[in-house]
Amino acid sequence: MNLASEKAQQATRIARTLRAQGHSAYLVGGCVRDLLLGREPADFDVATSALPQQVMQIFPQTYAVGAQFGVVLVPARRDKDGARDNYAIEVATFRSDGAYSDGRHPDEVRFSTDPRLDVQRRDFTINGLLLDPDTAEVLDYVRGKEDLLRGVIRTIGEPHQRFGEDKLRMLRAVRFAARFGYTIEEKTFAAMRALAPQIHQVSRERVRDEILKMLTEGRARRAFELLDQTNLLEQVLPEVKKMQGVEQPPQYHPEGDVWVHTLMLLEGLPAGCSRTLALGALLHDVGKPPTFRVAPDRIRFDGHAEIGTRMTEEICRRFRLSNDETEQVLSLVANHMRFADVMRMKESTLKRFFRLPKFEEQLELHRLDCQSSHRDLSLYEFAKEKFHSLPQEQIRPAPLITGDDLIAAGYQPGPTFKALLTAVEDAQLEGSISTKEEALKLVREKDRLIG
Repeated sequence: MNLASEKAQQATRIARTLRAQGHSAYLVGGCVRDLLLGREPADFDVATSALPQQVMQIFPQTYAVGAQFGVVLVPARRDKDGARDNYAIEVATFRSDGAYSDGRHPDEVRFSTDPRLDVQRRDFTINGLLLDPDTAEVLDYVRGKEDLLRGVIRTIGEPHQRFGEDKLRMLRAVRFAARFGYTIEEKTFAAMRALAPQIHQVSRERVRDEILKMLTEGRARRAFELLDQTNLLEQVLPEVKKMQGVEQPPQYHPEGDVWVHTLMLLEGLPAGCSRTLALGALLHDVGKPPTFRVAPDRIRFDGHAEIGTRMTEEICRRFRLSNDETEQVLSLVANHMRFADVMRMKESTLKRFFRLPKFEEQLELHRLDCQSSHRDLSLYEFAKEKFHSLPQEQIRPAPLITGDDLIAAGYQPGPTFKALLTAVEDAQLEGSISTKEEALKLVREKDRLIG
């Protein structure tokens, strides 16, 4: 078990300091699970018999973010220059919880000195393990090590009660099962299917965060298959559920319907991919179900990119995604069909296409789209080669003239301004002009035509 990382050592120091003051203390939860699996934990938590006030006395530089629930954050030690590292260890007092009227927080918290009571309130057996910082012994009161070996996600105690305390745990069960390649225990699975409609009691931000983790942890396809099987998909993303059974023209999509195609894209998302690329892959064809029609020649989805962009905007707003992320996801959905014309585009049109923010994500979405359908990557390879071979100064050259130059040349501001400037920029991008004088000459020619 590797406790060599800085975070692991910091958590171990905190636990040992608490022990030196006469309290019991253990590493607990997901960090113990990950250590047993040979993974590097993202975060470390400590559980202790010390009350929050005692923790804050032992560690003066603390943040009582949830002291009423027994949770205190202990920041990392300062480095030699006095700057604080940008993480903290969560220290929680052993406790048992009362009822959860709001579906998230306990109405009553009873602090305890018994770690056995503390683990009983936690979500899943694989997250209910304790690690002795001195002996490296794992304390297991919930059969968590057995479920780790068997690859099973099981609630601690009665599933309906655990999910009733916090409905988000249903999404966490899906995420853990997908991430680790585990199955969900039968009673836990049945409870999730029965309670799925209650997921709406959870804030949209918390649902969003779980969905985005599912999409970016490297097992997105499995996660969405489990969302569907547990009845959660139609609750959190009904637009994606409607992709199922929507046929596609077999000459372009031999893989099957829109749902199967989307799952294949999700399967291609690597762990650590951006949230925007992941959402673009999930939602790029969300406009196909409402635009499906059988034409005389083949199945068609006229305008599905435009319809899908509007639907995607609603989903992003519903999930309260940031404006920047929303704009990028909308761009991915809106532009994913433009690659079909990439070999026929004028030089100016192609260069403007390349100006789209994070164009690398546009390329990657197109590659995933092709790999998940006809597997013809010729358009992708063409666009990729052109994009990487063109210098940025050719894609975004400094303007040859501005509106001020037009005014100085005697033109009055008005509707023709934009048309004239666009014509100049087109010619510049095409390489037919390269000087201010040539630009002004072109303006005079275009003005005569417009006039």
